[in-house]
Amino acid sequence: MGDRKPQEKKGQTRKKESILDLAPYLEKRMRVKFNGGREASGVLKGYDALLNLVLDGATEYLKESEETLKTGQKTRQLGLVVCRGTNIVTICPQDGIEQISNPFLQTE
Repeated sequence: MGDRKPQEKKGQTRKKESILDLAPYLEKRMRVKFNGGREASGVLKGYDALLNLVLDGATEYLKESEETLKTGQKTRQLGLVVCRGTNIVTICPQDGIEQISNPFLQTE
């Protein structure tokens, strides 16, 4: 009988819990990739349960061309931005980026 969940009353909503704990990364520089291929980096100032992010001193990395998703050397300073969580594909620390070989690639 101890397995039953408490009943919610009408009108009450459950608080959404974040699937990621970004607290250790507050005040650290983060790199964010968005749907459509855009990329930006900035200092993480805040976030919420929907993974909306607030980045300060943000820099956008511009794409080389519209045909490719590869970012080039050109950047654009954005300042303080709010990144909508539904458009974010990846989040990673700027300092912790390390390119590795694909472990699933089979060579013949």
